[in-house]
Amino acid sequence: MRWEGNRESDNVEDMRSGGGGFGFGGRSIGIGTLVIALVGGALFGINPLTLLGILSGGPVAEQQGQPQPIPANDTLARFVSTVLADTEDVWGQLFQQGGARYDQPRLVLFRGAIGTACGSGQSAMGPFYCPADQKVYIDLDFYQTLKNRLGAPGDFAQAYVIAHEVGHHVQQELGITARVDRLRARASPAEQNAMSVRLELQADCFAGVWAHHAQNARQVLEQGDVAEAMNAAARIGDDALQRSAGRAVVPERFTHGTSEQRQRWFATGLRTGSVQACDTFGARAV
Repeated sequence: MRWEGNRESDNVEDMRSGGGGFGFGGRSIGIGTLVIALVGGALFGINPLTLLGILSGGPVAEQQGQPQPIPANDTLARFVSTVLADTEDVWGQLFQQGGARYDQPRLVLFRGAIGTACGSGQSAMGPFYCPADQKVYIDLDFYQTLKNRLGAPGDFAQAYVIAHEVGHHVQQELGITARVDRLRARASPAEQNAMSVRLELQADCFAGVWAHHAQNARQVLEQGDVAEAMNAAARIGDDALQRSAGRAVVPERFTHGTSEQRQRWFATGLRTGSVQACDTFGARAV
């Protein structure tokens, strides 16, 4: 992915050096077969990779203190900041074309655990978005898990992860998250899971929309980049994660969609660049 020399975002909070109080450990679930759970009165994407033994849980120290500047030699953090800036440019322009204003999310780098408006966020959850404070949270160690444990290496695979979480912020901005929250409140568990799948697949599609416009504007893609993102989408499909844990595939427990679905919806966004094409809720089947 061609990213060096591009603009970095001003919306990154580096909390990795902060100390603080003791946070609650727990078994939660991340960008693989993430579920949407009600925590602190807000929708909160949390990570099932922990339950599958891919991420670790347990008590951890909760990050506190003031954000610090990103060190000049921290290539990965600067990469994340640059990808976030690119999503700001793409979504800002798309919202403007639609006659609306895009309120940019903030992205928080942390280690271990951190307090959020949705409750205690933990590394074991994987990257997540908290609608209550409109922030994306990521422990950069997740990228080692993505590469070494899940078999999804590559910088564009890493960019896809960020773009997916920003996709949840776009849903928040468009009012989709609130509508789904209201529907979930009176739905059965099976219906709630089905809604979560459509929400997550739409975020995948929005990630593809970002990639489409970033490529058209700045030619960010290199040979093999799309294959990296498609591989990452496949590795974190619900069916793939259940199999990797040595478990039977149970569609009723899906919360993010199958590998095929995640690839197909990302590809839809990438091919069309259209927000309207990402209407997973209007689709008869996903």
